Amino acid sequence: MLLKGRLHYAWVIVALAGLMGFITSAMRFAAAALVPHLTDPAGGFGWSYGAVTLSFSLQWIVLGLVSPYIGILGDRYGVRKLLLLGALFFIASMLLTGIMTDLWQLYLFFGVFLGIATSIFTVLPVSGVSLWFRKHLGIAMGIVWSLQGSGVIVLLLLIGAAFSQLGMQWIFWIPGLAGGVLLLLTVRFFYNGPAVIGLRPLGAAADEPIQRASTGRGGDEVAKVRAKVFIQQARRTFTFWNLIGIHYWGCMGHNIINVLIVAIAVDRGLSFGVAAGVLIAQQAAGIVTRGVVPFVAERWGSRNVWILGMALQVFPLLLIFFFHEAWAFYLFAILFGIGQGCEVPTFPIANRQYYGNVPQGSLFGWQNLGNGLGMGMAPVCAGVLWDLTGTYLAPLIMSLVFSSMGLLSSWLLPSPRERQIPDWETHLPATLKAAD
Repeated sequence: MLLKGRLHYAWVIVALAGLMGFITSAMRFAAAALVPHLTDPAGGFGWSYGAVTLSFSLQWIVLGLVSPYIGILGDRYGVRKLLLLGALFFIASMLLTGIMTDLWQLYLFFGVFLGIATSIFTVLPVSGVSLWFRKHLGIAMGIVWSLQGSGVIVLLLLIGAAFSQLGMQWIFWIPGLAGGVLLLLTVRFFYNGPAVIGLRPLGAAADEPIQRASTGRGGDEVAKVRAKVFIQQARRTFTFWNLIGIHYWGCMGHNIINVLIVAIAVDRGLSFGVAAGVLIAQQAAGIVTRGVVPFVAERWGSRNVWILGMALQVFPLLLIFFFHEAWAFYLFAILFGIGQGCEVPTFPIANRQYYGNVPQGSLFGWQNLGNGLGMGMAPVCAGVLWDLTGTYLAPLIMSLVFSSMGLLSSWLLPSPRERQIPDWETHLPATLKAAD
């Protein structure tokens, strides 16, 4: 299917995946601007930093624990049913969070329910896009990740401009209702792969067969076996586990900043408006970076991109260790945002470089185990340390240490020109190889 004879449907999939990320990732990151309100005993709920950051941690831990299973189910059964389930979870979690009154409700609705929804929309649209491209995957991923980051900026602006008028309820209800409807619409047009509608991936050779595998009860049996055998072989490589480690260390380093930078800036004496602007600057730098990084990683190599990105998560932290002025926070935010933006969008490119055209959902799902655990453990550990020490310095030191570990792990990666398991298909069952 070509739109008007020119546009491959792969680009429609890119737009749909980007819109899904735009909607679902916004509250996950922008809600950090609400931390000062949630901890304010006068005008907010008066919960401690440790209590509030635990809700962010729960959301990411849920992502880490369920992502491998989401990826496996997506590879074996297709993505559309799971995306529909994710849309329903998203709507319910946002509406319920808007009317929360107790801390346990923040944990359940924002932490667990929204965690399940965003996990589905973190893993499946990204791994799904990979199936549609033989060429131009870097450009496609750049568009997807840029759109995702744009949602955070839009919601941050909404919180900054209208929180005092709308209140907590509508800050969750507006994106929950409007975004939920859009998710239900986009799922309708998101196909499991190009073969479903009689297409080859974009950039595939004209004589490449369209793999219309027969489906039996419970899904495509051939796809299930291939996905299972591939992930078994991939888990035997050091690179498989090191990629999970990079996701873990990098996310531990930057999610401390994502969740606490506004509170740190306010504690330093900056106004809430200036502090929120610091977070916006960080996210804006990340948007630009996420748009460029996949394209650069295709040409320069994923390992080099990660080394640079992790370095920019480490060294700019020194700025806010020693300087308290607004300019230092803004300069830090821009540099750190560039570094943070290098991490996540590089994974689909690295998977293609290290493993080739393989089942992507299981691979990306396992890598999100590191993502979820890192993003999840960071906020609550940092928040508890702040409560215990009475200062933001302990969380900043944590961020510095974890990002340094990410830099070391990136350095230990092999060259992306070295395919890790080029012969993995030789481990397929004899009957399946004969059928091929």
